[in-house]
Amino acid sequence: MKRIGMLTSGGDCQALNAAMRGVVKTLLNSGEKMEIYGFIDGYRGLIYGNYRMLTGKDFSGILTVGGTILGTSRTPFKLIREPDENGIDKVEAMKKNYKKLKLDCLVILGGNGTHKTANLLRSEGLNVVTLPKTIDNDLWGTDMTFGFQSAVDIATNAIDCIHTTAASHGRVFIVEVMGHKVGWLTLNAGMAGGADIILLPEIPYDINKVVNAIEMRHKNGSRFTIIAVAEGAISKEDAKLSKKEYKEKLRTRKYPSVSYEVAAQIQEKSGREVRVTVPGHVQRGGSPCPYDRVFASRLGSEAGRLIMEEKYGFMVGYVNREIVRVPLEDVAGKLKSVDPDATIVKEAKRLGICFGD
Repeated sequence: MKRIGMLTSGGDCQALNAAMRGVVKTLLNSGEKMEIYGFIDGYRGLIYGNYRMLTGKDFSGILTVGGTILGTSRTPFKLIREPDENGIDKVEAMKKNYKKLKLDCLVILGGNGTHKTANLLRSEGLNVVTLPKTIDNDLWGTDMTFGFQSAVDIATNAIDCIHTTAASHGRVFIVEVMGHKVGWLTLNAGMAGGADIILLPEIPYDINKVVNAIEMRHKNGSRFTIIAVAEGAISKEDAKLSKKEYKEKLRTRKYPSVSYEVAAQIQEKSGREVRVTVPGHVQRGGSPCPYDRVFASRLGSEAGRLIMEEKYGFMVGYVNREIVRVPLEDVAGKLKSVDPDATIVKEAKRLGICFGD
């Protein structure tokens, strides 16, 4: 009898349910007898012992369902060692509930912060297997994370829809894509949607070069310009600020986000009409795309195999088109950013896409 705990932590995304289903179906089809404890709202459920017993039926019919049947929440890693408002030691509480339920393994689905805590629990002696979830695709040790391709599809569709109105009115349109620290989502959606300018956190932009690119398009006969801007895009001037100075600027900035600041600067310098569209959390929602359904199922299947083999302390990743096992300690605390000299960036520039650098 295997006793398995399962939780989803951090921001939600498509294919969380598909990945959990993959784990459970693999174990059930192996003939393994098991009890499944689903912790509610991520690590919070593990800390406070909030869980419910699940059966195979709970995982039936959820392959195409977005979100997570377990609920999720953010439990910042930087606060994980600090007692809560009632003085509860979070790490000790998680260990206690793990042992109280006599779990053989904890299956954790999440992104960067989630993996830091998962690795901490591993170092504290808990058996852990993780699955890489994030629309940002910024987890170290895997070429792809589930949720990413679904978010690319949604962000691309937003850019596609903007094209017709931008062309009709001859405007500059900015589409703000999710991604505070890395630009994989904006880069891929921007290229797929035919954006003319792409601004990423990893490539600080010069607003004058952005305006020059817009003017050049106009001179060449283009009536409109589409700009894909990551939430965390940063100007060359701001990139020179210290972390503290930049945080203070963000706190006092009169614009809702960087996209509105860029829009104001373009209007001021060029006199052109600029509109901003923010798809926001739509990018996390809805059904997973077919790619993510297959991908998450494959990852879940390998996680199930790890449990059957009693091999713990791994994240199931994807490298060179193969499902792989990556030691958790190699993943935690590392960010997979867009290299400004990456092949895909160079290819985009050859296509005429401006990055403002």
